[in-house]
Amino acid sequence: MSDSVDQVQKKLTQLISQSTSPREALRSSELKSLYAELPKLPVNERSAYGQKINNLKQKLETAVNEREESLAQSDREPIDVTAPFDINAPSPDLLPTGQGTTHPLNTELANVIDIFTRMGFAAVESRQIDDDYHMFTSLNFPENHPARDGYDTFRTSEGLVPPAHTSTMQNRILKAGKKDLENGGQIAAISYGRVFRNEDLDATHEHTFYQVEGIFVSSDANLAQMMGTLRSFFEVYYGQKLKTKTQPAYFPFVEPGLEFAIEKPAALGGKPGEWLEMLGCGMIHPNVLREAGIDSAKYRGFAWGGGVERLVMLKYGIEDLRHFESGKLAFLRKFA
Repeated sequence: MSDSVDQVQKKLTQLISQSTSPREALRSSELKSLYAELPKLPVNERSAYGQKINNLKQKLETAVNEREESLAQSDREPIDVTAPFDINAPSPDLLPTGQGTTHPLNTELANVIDIFTRMGFAAVESRQIDDDYHMFTSLNFPENHPARDGYDTFRTSEGLVPPAHTSTMQNRILKAGKKDLENGGQIAAISYGRVFRNEDLDATHEHTFYQVEGIFVSSDANLAQMMGTLRSFFEVYYGQKLKTKTQPAYFPFVEPGLEFAIEKPAALGGKPGEWLEMLGCGMIHPNVLREAGIDSAKYRGFAWGGGVERLVMLKYGIEDLRHFESGKLAFLRKFA
């Protein structure tokens, strides 16, 4: 496996050095295929392999930044004679200056992915457009079920769906891991990406946001394992011990379904007994397993899904969800 990582690094590094759009290399199929290999490995090899992939991605990002800087220096824009200031005078504060930085959501999403891959989960990017089957049918939403309307889903004139949740990848991940499962292994993966809902915008609702979903299937998966996985993630992400609890909830694709909450840490302004719901979770519904061709009498699984913005808002004390999509420089500069 290390040979394949080295081969991909050599190929993409050369591609970046010659490309005028070097950042496209970070979305290459070769890089995604390395992550796809992760759940196929023996459990004791996954952590080391995942670290190699993460190290590769960091090296490629460095190479991309260097290439972009080189391109910028060799392709200077002509002087704009209509600019409302003298070229020798300081630029107004309202205009962006200096080199750009990574958006806080991208930074934190990379952190979330890193934590889960180090825990042995493969990382699969979600889609920007999908179909009704993967959005609803494969997830145990019956035809004409009112829950289909509960997601305020956008639809195109062709009947396609901009995903309202990253669960649209669940059926694909289960089918891809079925063979490994039957050979005595397990399925452990997260899916991540942008999702879209027809929402009225306010401080806690947006039409576009990011989600991360996790899936784990084995012959003995149980709620205790799920609770331990989620607790470990939140404690690593926030860097401190946390109290957690669950309460019953309904989601068509899990049974039982739960809402997972953490007690807001005092270090983040919380008070004893102040609970924050962070995500939905539960045991994967047998119908969802069977739809993917997995014997639900032999295998069990758990899944969870939640918004990335909620994690970041709590971590940094951000009061308005709309800041993330606003493009306001005053907000973005806080993370530069």
